[in-house]
Amino acid sequence: MENKRSDCEAINIDIVNKIKPNMPDMNILYELSDFFKVMGDSTRIQLLWALEESEMCVGDLAVLLNMTKSAVSHQLKVLRTAKLAKATKKGKNVYYSLNDHHVKMILEKALEHVCE
Repeated sequence: MENKRSDCEAINIDIVNKIKPNMPDMNILYELSDFFKVMGDSTRIQLLWALEESEMCVGDLAVLLNMTKSAVSHQLKVLRTAKLAKATKKGKNVYYSLNDHHVKMILEKALEHVCE
């Protein structure tokens, strides 16, 4: 990545110097940005919300959200790649659920924020 330089001088250099060491590594910030890009899709939010309620298979999710199984599968792949959802095979079916409690907490906090 290109190192960009500011075109101005700090007004409060003490504050800048205090905060600078606490800034996360740029690679972590890029990952965080990618995380929010994945979360920024209304279809994926609907899927995550459904999975917060219950573990579900692709067909049930498709019926619930009035989508094709292909579209649901595509979005679930994105969610799995981003480690927001996981798949568990049970017999002939694959069931999806939230990857961990952090995903549920993020959804709940985001909903709380937008409902304020």
